[in-house]
Amino acid sequence: QMQLVESGGGLVQAGGSLRLSCVASGRTFTSYAMAWFRQAPGKGREFVAGINWSGGSTYYTDSVKGRFTISRDNAKNTIYLQMNSLKPEDTAVYYCALDLHGVITGGDGSIVDYWGQGTQVTVSS
Repeated sequence: QMQLVESGGGLVQAGGSLRLSCVASGRTFTSYAMAWFRQAPGKGREFVAGINWSGGSTYYTDSVKGRFTISRDNAKNTIYLQMNSLKPEDTAVYYCALDLHGVITGGDGSIVDYWGQGTQVTVSS
């Protein structure tokens, strides 16, 4: 079993920044790729960013490229999502995800093996 716990969400004005964290426990964290997804009210879950086991490869959905940065600290069993230049359309619940079988580079999360509980990000205009 793997447990994922997110933190760092909150309310921010448009143009502001937030950093989300996700701490993992229960398995060898360094063996697995991780990702962030989000789900806005009334919409389906969407991929935001992914990172391989070492942190050497990262992937982003087009709408966040140049604004968001995914990273990981394997010594702390933690991944991060630095979100800059936030827009109202970034408002969503953000979820940390782990796939036991490979890197997550897109999709709706149907292949994800473990999810965190989610953290709310609200961007006001």
